[in-house]
Amino acid sequence: MTSPLVRPRGRKMIAGVCAGLAQRFGISTGLVRIGFVLFGLFGVGEIAYIVLWIMIPKER
Repeated sequence: MTSPLVRPRGRKMIAGVCAGLAQRFGISTGLVRIGFVLFGLFGVGEIAYIVLWIMIPKER
């Protein structure tokens, strides 16, 4: 069973998007953050982060 895609309250740096994605897919939070930084160099990381911030619900 996979965990739901939510933004956790305790493990977040900014909005919890990277921590939520890492938790959902079972990978390292650091890897997800590095991925967003690399995508940010090409101009899509920031947009994707903001869209996911809006779409992913907070953990209850």
